[in-house]
Amino acid sequence: MRVVFVEKSNGPQRLVCEAEVVFEAEAGPLAGMKLVGFSLWRTSEGDVFVSLPARPFNAGGERRFFDLLRSVEGDPADGKRVKGWILEQFQTNTAAA
Repeated sequence: MRVVFVEKSNGPQRLVCEAEVVFEAEAGPLAGMKLVGFSLWRTSEGDVFVSLPARPFNAGGERRFFDLLRSVEGDPADGKRVKGWILEQFQTNTAAA
C-alpha cells in the first residue's frame, strides 16, 4: 500500500490536501483499487491532523459522524495507527519535496 496526496486549490481554508490509500497488490480483490476520503487539515496552531472517511448522521438533534474505516476488534487505537501512518507519509513526502 502507499498513500497518494492530492492538492485541492479550491478547498476549505484549513484543508492541507486529500489523501488516497492505493492498494498495489498484483492479485486479490483490492488489487488496483484505492480508498479515498482521507483529508489532512491544519489547526489554528499550525499542527496537521488526518480525518477519516465518515458518514454524517443525526442523534438527538446533534450531528455526529460514523467513521467508515473501523477496527475489526473495535479498538480506537487502530484508527489512530492508520492516521499516524498517513501523517508520517505526508511528512516524509513534504520533506523530500
